[in-house]
Amino acid sequence: MAQAIYHADDLPAGGVAAYAAFARDHLEAVEDAIAGLGAAGGSLVIVLGRAGDDEDDWRRTLARDLARAHAPVRVNVIAADQGAARDSLLDYLDNANAVTGHYLKGS
Repeated sequence: MAQAIYHADDLPAGGVAAYAAFARDHLEAVEDAIAGLGAAGGSLVIVLGRAGDDEDDWRRTLARDLARAHAPVRVNVIAADQGAARDSLLDYLDNANAVTGHYLKGS
């Protein structure tokens, strides 16, 4: 099954503001996307724009908690601008069938 991709790269700068905006504007849609993958599993990658290190904690928590709550669906979060780094991370996750609950940053 191909992985589903959810883009939320319109978040404001700063960890608290970005988390609040994600929870307000995207979390329900992410939950719906996961539910749409069905009980048989599948994979969802949440694509966020690059950000400073002050956002790593909430992004890592998002990946981990969604993956735990929705197993066997694989859920991962990546942070990368459009281009080769983003494509590389998406390709990796599409072929890494045991990877779930991770936050990966592109350069």
